Amino acid sequence: MRALRIFLIVVVIIGALFVIADRVAVHFAEGEAADKLRTTENLAATPDVSIKGFPFLTQVAGGSLDDVEVGIKDYEAATGNGAEKIRIDDLQAHMKGVEFSGDYSSATAATATGTATVSYDELLKTAKSEPTPVAPGVTARVVGLSDGGNGKIKVAVEVKVPALKLQKTLYALSSVTVQDNKVKVHADNMPSLGGIDLAENRVREITDFQQAIDQLPGGIQLDTVQAAQDGVDITVKGSHVKLAG
Repeated sequence: MRALRIFLIVVVIIGALFVIADRVAVHFAEGEAADKLRTTENLAATPDVSIKGFPFLTQVAGGSLDDVEVGIKDYEAATGNGAEKIRIDDLQAHMKGVEFSGDYSSATAATATGTATVSYDELLKTAKSEPTPVAPGVTARVVGLSDGGNGKIKVAVEVKVPALKLQKTLYALSSVTVQDNKVKVHADNMPSLGGIDLAENRVREITDFQQAIDQLPGGIQLDTVQAAQDGVDITVKGSHVKLAG
């Protein structure tokens, strides 16, 4: 009995030491991965990297990690319009089946899903903010975007008729979709201005617009988008996503 008790104590101690070593190793690996990702993506700040699953050391020995989560704050994505960027407030990516090279210089995830948020103020930069003719003697411009409820965006359009000393803000409820890595805003209805006939095609030049969001980390792509309280919530997805190298 005494020998069995000693054996069990030794097993418990060895198990505890293994757990400690495993957690120390995963913490170190998360830091190294975060630094590598910051360099690879040229990020302004170090991202959050969390390696899930236990034990970590056996995953390393197999050359593949089951589950890795990455969080990037204030990511600046390309827009396809020269040097212009669009800020993503919070990009969260969930990577599955992450395989890495023997020297850890490169890592690729089999699949990735995630979420991102673009504020209305940021998306507003895409819309026409300069007064644009929409009818004889009438100009219009987009002055605000907000949550219209039921997944719609409320587009505020400022209309001016200088000859009548008239200035009014009209609203259009708009659908938001994703196509070819672009966020597209399309008015469901045209705002009216009393007896003034506003040409629909001219008004749509103001109310309808799109914003490309390119070069997301690892080559992930936009999937879906929906209007929310503070901006548009986007889902992203990808396969063979490169985390480093």
